[in-house]
Amino acid sequence: MEPSFVIAGAITREYILPPFGKPLLDVAGGSALYASGGLIVWESDIGLLARVGEDYPRPWLKQLETYGIDISGIEILQKGLDLRAFYAYNEKFELTHGTPVSQFARRALTFPKSLLGYQVPSERQKETKKANPTPPIIMEIPAEYRQARAVHLCPMDFAIHNQLITAFKAGSVTTLTLDPSPASMTRTNYKDLRFLLTGLTAFLPSEEELRGLFWGETHDLWEMAAAVGEYGCEVVVVKRGGQGQAVFDVKGRHKWEVPAYPARPADTTGAGDAFCGGYLAGFKKTYDPLQAALYGNVSASLKVEGSGAFYPLEVLPGLAEARLSALKDLVRMV
Repeated sequence: MEPSFVIAGAITREYILPPFGKPLLDVAGGSALYASGGLIVWESDIGLLARVGEDYPRPWLKQLETYGIDISGIEILQKGLDLRAFYAYNEKFELTHGTPVSQFARRALTFPKSLLGYQVPSERQKETKKANPTPPIIMEIPAEYRQARAVHLCPMDFAIHNQLITAFKAGSVTTLTLDPSPASMTRTNYKDLRFLLTGLTAFLPSEEELRGLFWGETHDLWEMAAAVGEYGCEVVVVKRGGQGQAVFDVKGRHKWEVPAYPARPADTTGAGDAFCGGYLAGFKKTYDPLQAALYGNVSASLKVEGSGAFYPLEVLPGLAEARLSALKDLVRMV
C-alpha cells in the first residue's frame, strides 16, 4: 500500500479522568491516533508511523485496520515499553496537576493497579537518563511511505523531527506539517528552529508553546508568528484551545482569527492533534491556509464531543460538512 497521507507520532495507553462521567482506564491513544482521527474525517488512505512494545494489545492495532489505516509503519519492538499516559481535568476542561494517586483519591475513585509505578514522562526521562525509545526513526519508514503526498509530524524530540523532515523531503512529499514538542519551544532553541521550519508547509504550535519561545521578548502573537515565519515555512497556525486559531500566511502576510466551533465538550484530550490531522486534509484539498484551518477546526470540534481518537467517525453523516460551512462566516481577517 502507498498511503497518500502519513502521520508520524506517538501511540500510548491512556488513563483519563474527565471532568464528568466515568474514568477511561487503559485505552488506545497518543498523538498519532488523534491526528489520524482528525484526518480521517475528511480523507482515507492513511499510513501510521510509530513504535510500540511487544506488550501493546494486538487487537488495538487490528482495530486501526478496520478504519482503513495502514499499520505497516508501526514498528513492534521486541521488548515491553511503558506507553502509559495519564490526564486529569477540572470542570473547566483544564489539565490538573498532581500524582495519579492523589487525583483518584480526590474523586473518591479506586486506583487502578495498572497505574502503579507511573511517572510523568519528564520525571521518567530524568530518572533513566536514556533517549526516549518510542518515537519512530528513519530506518523504520516503509519505502512506500516516502512516496506519500502529505505528512504530518506530531510532537517529538527535536532531533527526531529533524531526521524525519530530511527523510521525507528526499521522497515525494509536497505537503509537510509539524506540531512542535514543548521542549523544543524555548528561547535557547530559537535559532535551531530554522532547521525544522525551512521548507515546511505549516508550523502548528500551541499559543502556550509559541509564547514560551518568545518569553520576555514580545507579547504580540502576530509578531511571534511573523518572526517564526522568517525561517522559511509557508504558514504559521497558532492553536489557541477554546479560542480557536490564529492563522498567519507568511508570503502574503495575511492574518485571520478563526473562532473555535461552539461544540459541547466531553473530553478534550487530543483536540490539538485532531486539528492538525484535519489541517493536513484541508490543505491538501484546497492548498489554502485559511480553508485548511477550518477543516482542522471542525475535526477538533468533533473530537472534543466524545472520547477516543476515532470518536469523530461516530457522528452523524454530513455533520462535518455542515460545521465547515457554518464556520466560514465566523472568520475575522485582522
